[in-house]
Order: sequence, then C-alpha cells, then structure tokens
Amino acid sequence: MVAPRDLAITERFISLDLRETDGMAERYFSIAEYEQRWRRVLAEMDRLGYDAAVVWGRSGGGYERCGDVLYLSNYYSQASGQGWDNALFNARSFSAVIMQQGEKPELQADEAWPRKDIVSTDHIEWHHDPIKGVAEALKRRGIKGKVAFVGTQVLPMKYWLQLEAYTPEITWVPEDELVLEVRRIKSPRELECMREAGEIMTRGLDRLLEGLIDGETEAAAAAAAAEKIIADGGTIHMIPCSHGENIQYWCTNQLSGYSLERPKPGDLVRGWIYGPMREGYWLDPGRTAVCGGKPNEAQKALIETNARIIQELMDAVRPGAKVMDVARLGERLMQQTGGEKDQAAEKWPHFGHSIGLFFELPYIGTQMCSEDDVFSASTAVGIEAFVTQTEVGSSGIEQNFIVHEDHNEILTKTPVIWW
Repeated sequence: MVAPRDLAITERFISLDLRETDGMAERYFSIAEYEQRWRRVLAEMDRLGYDAAVVWGRSGGGYERCGDVLYLSNYYSQASGQGWDNALFNARSFSAVIMQQGEKPELQADEAWPRKDIVSTDHIEWHHDPIKGVAEALKRRGIKGKVAFVGTQVLPMKYWLQLEAYTPEITWVPEDELVLEVRRIKSPRELECMREAGEIMTRGLDRLLEGLIDGETEAAAAAAAAEKIIADGGTIHMIPCSHGENIQYWCTNQLSGYSLERPKPGDLVRGWIYGPMREGYWLDPGRTAVCGGKPNEAQKALIETNARIIQELMDAVRPGAKVMDVARLGERLMQQTGGEKDQAAEKWPHFGHSIGLFFELPYIGTQMCSEDDVFSASTAVGIEAFVTQTEVGSSGIEQNFIVHEDHNEILTKTPVIWW
C-alpha cells in the first residue's frame, strides 16, 4: 500500500476549508455523510479485491452519467460547449475520483477552481486534460497491477485508449456497478432530498397536465411546468408530451419532446417530466388524461385500467420481494388488457426501475432482472405501465415512491385520475 503523501507541499492540490459553509453555498449533505459513503465504497472494493479504483463521470451540462462522481465528491463540472479537443483542451466535462485503501478520495476535475465550499474532499487536482491528469496521479501514487475501472459506459473509447497508453503498468478491470451497488440504499438525508424533489416535481407535473387538459399547446404547457420547477431550483432533462393521433408515440416532437400543436377537446393527452429535481436526484413521473376533462367511456376505462395496474404493481413492491415476481405480475396484468403495445411499451419492455442519481438497477422486467434481485427498504422506485387499445389510444402512467419496511411513500403526488 502506498504511504500517504504530504499534501502541504504539493502545489497541484487546492487547499480546502471543509466547514459546512464558507460564506457561500451550503452543502446539502454533511462531510460525515460523504465519509460514510467513502467507507462503504472502500469496503465494497475490499470485498472485490481492489486496493484502488478510478471512478469516472461526465457532467458539463449532462446529468445521466455524473452520478458516481457527484455521489463521492459533490463535484459537477460546468465545462460544456468546448467543442472538439485541441492542443490544450482534452476530455472536457469528464472527471474522476481516485479511491484507494488508506487514502482520502482524490477528485480529478476538468475545470479550474472547483468550489471549495461545495466539494467534499480536500484532495483535488484540476486539469485541462483530465485523462493525462489521472494517469499522472496514479503514477505518483505508485499504483500498479489490478485497478477497478468504474465507468466503461461513461468514458468514450478515444479517452480510454489514451488512458490505457498512459498507464501500461496498470491492469484495468471493468467494475461499473461498484459505486452503484453502494448508492442503491439511500440514507435518511438522501430520502429527505428525494421528498423535496417530489414536491418540486409534483408542482411541475400538476401544471403540465392542467395545461394539456385545458388545450394549451404542448410547448406552452411544458414551459409553464418548467417555470414552476426552475423557480423551485429543480432541474429538467426532458418534458415529453403527446396527444391525439400521436398518442401512440412517446412524444410529438422527437428533438424537444413538445410541439407547438394544440390538443383538441376529447384528445387523449400524455405528459412526462424527468430530470435531477434536487441535488442530482432523479424523478420521472408521467400521467395520461383527456383534453377538456371529459373522457368517453372507452377512454375512462383505458386510463383507469392503467391506474389499477400501477397500483397492483406498487402493492407488490415490498422489502424482500423478488423483482422478477413483480415483473411477471406486470406481464400477466398486461396480457389481461389484450397485450397491445405503443412505442413507449416497445421502447421500455419493463415495469419500472430503481431511481436515485439517475435510473438505477434493478429494472423490473423479465428480460432485465435476475431471480436473485430483491427489493429493499430505503430505496426509491419508479413503477410504470403503458396500456394500448387500437380503437381508443394509449395511456401511460408512472409513480415514484420510497420503499419502507411497512409501506410505500409516494413522492410524485400529482393526481393519477383527472375526473
């Protein structure tokens, strides 16, 4: 094991004041919580036989692959829009955390002056080329042999080849789920964060459905929903909308998610919102209703059947229950409706997934989970289902909730039925 280095004489490192506040922003999670996360990840590394791991993330305007680095270091880069790599910039928006037994985690950042009042570790370097920076840091530590590589889904091949060439003495072993496995069980503070996210999301989704039911254009309804979310400090990834003849599709406009088209009275309308609502923690609820608020009997039956399926699946999610059993229940319930599928059902052949710092494992699908996967308390889950009848249209609903030992706590409280 490499002996700890004297950071006081290393100019590359940034001196940090790790008080909870420093006259600027306040960390949402305490340093003690980050230290607990580090211990859990190091314990998982020890279980898997690793002395060292490099955990990669991408931020800089994207949110779906920043989670592991955010979880360990509370770092999120703003280095987006840099264009092609050049003589100075390489791999901007990519960052990493070096985890090593007996050492404090080391953030390798891709932009200047990481916020000392926010970042959770006082081991920090920043580089215009984080790939080379990580390689140099590993060499200084004398790290050789087997090292866990967390983020094969994150780092493009171009940068992987660079890192491999820089580190011939290291044998890289892919371990993409190393941090994800630790992240799955949420702390009390994480669950409180997700409750706050649920409140923000509920206000936004309420407004989206109200707009679609009132016959606003998809864009106007999405804009009004976004205004509420952003005013509350929430972050949006996408607001997919569809209605009428396009209800069979996930969204009317594939690029933006919403169109300038206006639903007509009697049209089925569907709205979804997803994104990292609070401190990077994702929610992704959706609802289906009818423009004008007066469904015909067939539309009413379609949406209410969808709502019943969602509730039955939620009721089956309990700590210790097999994920596969819930997936099979979903398939049986869908077969009872006739088994028709719209685009969303084909795109996502499952009935939900865990959620946290993005969509997490396990997925609730017979082709996507194993017989060993079980639900656990203190996790967050999204249950979703799409019901289609050719002569009526398509309905989609998703609920987000926390799994407790004795009940499920709804996070997204927007009404499921709008009449």
